[in-house]
Amino acid sequence: LSSDQEDRATEAKEKWGLDNLTVGYGVDLDKARDWGLYISAGKGVSGAGIEEPALFSEPGLFLVKPDNSVYFVTTQTMPFARPSFGDILKALDFVISKDYPARGEVVDHGQAAAAE
Repeated sequence: LSSDQEDRATEAKEKWGLDNLTVGYGVDLDKARDWGLYISAGKGVSGAGIEEPALFSEPGLFLVKPDNSVYFVTTQTMPFARPSFGDILKALDFVISKDYPARGEVVDHGQAAAAE
């Protein structure tokens, strides 16, 4: 999903060769913030030679299980050091084969520490 408009999202999909992937676009910045994404102000033309919108959401990756529970989240504040999809696919193979539980399940760390 992207806060980009349709034309920009379609151009990226074609340029990146994402023929078999549905690319969402037009996500409202308030909704992006609700998902925990960072909002940036455009700086004109990016290092990749692309005109940045005035405001846009930085990327995030959310893996959601079939029961709609969140399994994994990563959000970015910068346009680099993003996870490799090859690494993500390998990790998914591992967690599925080992039935590896999601982490970050402790809601109140003070209460959890007191219970020890």
